[in-house]
Amino acid sequence: MELPELDSETIDRVLEMAWEDRTTFESIELQFGLTESQVIALMRREMKASSFRMWRERVTGRSTKHATRRDFGAGRFKSQNQKG
Repeated sequence: MELPELDSETIDRVLEMAWEDRTTFESIELQFGLTESQVIALMRREMKASSFRMWRERVTGRSTKHATRRDFGAGRFKSQNQKG
């Protein structure tokens, strides 16, 4: 998987957003231009293997990580660091 050049601050923010259960992959793509598969590849590269497996197990099938599968939208929390 080809990943764009990212500075350490951006990588840290993407990892933080990906780790959060309620931040969607679409939000990460909107803000940083990384697809879900690129986020997964970045997480795999930057995390310890055991932490990555734990994260993947948690987010696999989780409806809150995909905007189209969420059952809420209005009134959601939005970080001041988040675009869109």
